[in-house]
Amino acid sequence: MAEKKSGNRYAVVDLEATGTGSDAKIIQVGIVLVEDGQIIQTYEQNINPNEDLSPQIQLLTGISNKELRKAPGFGQVAEDIYRLIEDAIFVAHNVKFDGNLLAENLFFEGFDLHTPRVDTVELAQVFFPTLEKYSLSHLAQALDLELEQAHTAISDARATAQLLIKIQEKIASLPKETIGQILQLADYLLHESRMVIDEVYEAMSAYSSHHHQDVHGLMLKTIEPEKKGTGLANDFSENLIRLGLDQRQDQEVFAQVVKERLQDQDKQVHFIQAQAGIGKTYGYLLPILADTSQPLLVSVPSLVLQQQIMEKEGHQLAQTFGLSIQSVKSSRHYLKLESFWQSLQREDSNSLLNRCKMQILVWLCETETGDMDELKQKYRFPSYFAELQHDGSLSAQSVFSEWDFWRRLHSKAQASQLLLTNHAYLLHHLKDQAYLTQNRILVIDEAQKLLLTAEEFTNQSMSLQPLLQNLQRRKDKAENLLEQRLYESSFFELQQLLHNYQNCGTTEIVSKDLKQLQQNLQELANLDTGLADLKWLLDFYEHFWLEVDYLDGETIYNLRATQMELLDLAALLPKEKTFCISATLDISKKVNLADLLGFKEASMDILSSQKSQQQEIFLLADGPDLVELDLPDQAVFVVDSLEQVRSLNQPILVLFTSRALLGAVSEVLEERSLPHLAQYRDGSEMVVKKRFERGECQILLATGSFWEGVDFSSQSQILQLIPRLPFDNPRDPLVKKINHYLREKGKQPFFDFNLPVMLLKLKQAIGRTKRTDQQVSAVVILDKRSHNKRYSRQIRQFLKEHYQLQKTDTAGLVQTLAEFFAKHSL
Repeated sequence: MAEKKSGNRYAVVDLEATGTGSDAKIIQVGIVLVEDGQIIQTYEQNINPNEDLSPQIQLLTGISNKELRKAPGFGQVAEDIYRLIEDAIFVAHNVKFDGNLLAENLFFEGFDLHTPRVDTVELAQVFFPTLEKYSLSHLAQALDLELEQAHTAISDARATAQLLIKIQEKIASLPKETIGQILQLADYLLHESRMVIDEVYEAMSAYSSHHHQDVHGLMLKTIEPEKKGTGLANDFSENLIRLGLDQRQDQEVFAQVVKERLQDQDKQVHFIQAQAGIGKTYGYLLPILADTSQPLLVSVPSLVLQQQIMEKEGHQLAQTFGLSIQSVKSSRHYLKLESFWQSLQREDSNSLLNRCKMQILVWLCETETGDMDELKQKYRFPSYFAELQHDGSLSAQSVFSEWDFWRRLHSKAQASQLLLTNHAYLLHHLKDQAYLTQNRILVIDEAQKLLLTAEEFTNQSMSLQPLLQNLQRRKDKAENLLEQRLYESSFFELQQLLHNYQNCGTTEIVSKDLKQLQQNLQELANLDTGLADLKWLLDFYEHFWLEVDYLDGETIYNLRATQMELLDLAALLPKEKTFCISATLDISKKVNLADLLGFKEASMDILSSQKSQQQEIFLLADGPDLVELDLPDQAVFVVDSLEQVRSLNQPILVLFTSRALLGAVSEVLEERSLPHLAQYRDGSEMVVKKRFERGECQILLATGSFWEGVDFSSQSQILQLIPRLPFDNPRDPLVKKINHYLREKGKQPFFDFNLPVMLLKLKQAIGRTKRTDQQVSAVVILDKRSHNKRYSRQIRQFLKEHYQLQKTDTAGLVQTLAEFFAKHSL
């Protein structure tokens, strides 16, 4: 009988060193030998570098100078190490560092190491394409690797060996056709990493399992028939138990109100206000899904919240009750198979782009949705992924027609019991995708955000640079002097708007500044599309302003326009049973959201809220007036405050009202070498949220949707800093529009709307860090306007009514917070 051929032998190596620079010396070696998918031998050895370790390296590795003084020098063990790995493939997690350092040290001892090299970082990126990070610690958590003591050589080497075996198993689980396509691109992998793929490929069966389907050369995951569920019980508490959730009295009260309004025959539209943190999502989903066979559409304010609900509540409902649930968003989020197939037909020399192709080939064997947001690393090559975005159109003759993700999405969505979308998508597709709302109960979650979305929906925007270029071309081609002068005058008028902005900072445009431009366009005949659109914009809209965008380092000036009247949303929305849910519906005694949205006949339920004993608000009484400071001084004060409170060793969420201040604070933190996560700089909302929750950094700087749509429930204790109160910018077009609307009705915009809305936004922000009954949360408000304005008393009364409230000063802040957390740790 022929002897069974053994597979490759891999020497998985991890080194700990005195640093990461060119002068680093090895202090610890860990080697794990892997053959035929099994660990067959391990080796570990401390190395005396003949110098003391820095405190940072001692802390990182847990190795002391005393231990190393007893260890042999590298020369004493060099031959043992060389003999162990000389005939194996060298594997490491970031092989460049470990491979170069070990080869260099062996060379100076007379041993030439020329083994092939494999990098498990890149292989993990290819074969586990939906992970957010590929550090060994993150992979250990995601793939269940044993990593008992990170930054210990043998522990890291063993975890890397297990990772190598997981990668081999993952390759073997994929269709051979897919691995063949990956091998066509594998020469672009680092070093000789393709050897791992080659070895597994040779042993693979040509038979493709029923889990995958060959579609014009792409292997796609087979569409599995939906499993029938057990259905929901009529009892809310029983459904919670089946979901494995704790019962909460406030949530049950909210769910009962939803149930009663569902049966209300007199009114179709129901506004329900309930405090943050009671679990409103399950509070409306469970009674509606249990008490009616009518399908449900839920609209939320942001893509972040849409994804959050889909991954959490949506996943649990599908798993527990077998509900058919579909998330719908813009076509650009989905992969167009035709575009990807075409990109595979061409040769690209960029290694990163080819790695993206390999990742997508693997992902196509796993994804059921084609939603590219599942690929957390796509930001590394945005231009390639932009090329693959679905444009919403598909030829009926396309070979991918039947399997097109966008077409399948809408087919599944029409048949789903629960449909999840966002406010922007809903408003944009009310007319052309009637199935979204047809015969569906509608829930508008965070209904107050619908106003802002509607404003963006009704706004129009035109880029000035193309208009100026067009006018210049038309002037040069003008057939008579009058036409030439009209184009020249129009060019000058637009240039003047830019000049006013660039030199005077003027963003708002008064109507008289557009009169001449409007008159010129009326006199010109045969306008092309661009100028015709500009003419329509000037004729139809009433309020104009300039806005600046930055794209790939280029400054883009946009002319924005809106109507002064509020959009009548009630007239646009379907006449089905509708629930508007939020913690902020009843804005003030004189203004409520139902009025602003245009609903004349609607019920309004305001659920009472209770003060939590485990959350307290602290007002800083002696800080500077941040509104009066320039941006750099504001940033320094916020960072000084952060340096104080970080000694408490609690996770710290800092919520900003502006991206500019967030960026300025991040820069000062960088200058002071203070580790932190910053939204935009360190990833999208969901990415930085998850990294913060995993404890990668103590400090998270955030803005935007973090005020209302992102929850933090995993930390048992958390500290929240709010530098500035969330007043709306009085120059914001929507704020102006609402103020105009209220004045016409004889109301006071600031006290009847702007101040109450700020307080409700503040309330929602505070609710981000009190998501469970057990969670302990301290909120520090740095803004002095809670003390030194004529409306300060209203702010303090509002906070005192809803929360435990305490004043403190800079000197006593840390001690006060320490006592609060200590009291609730008992």
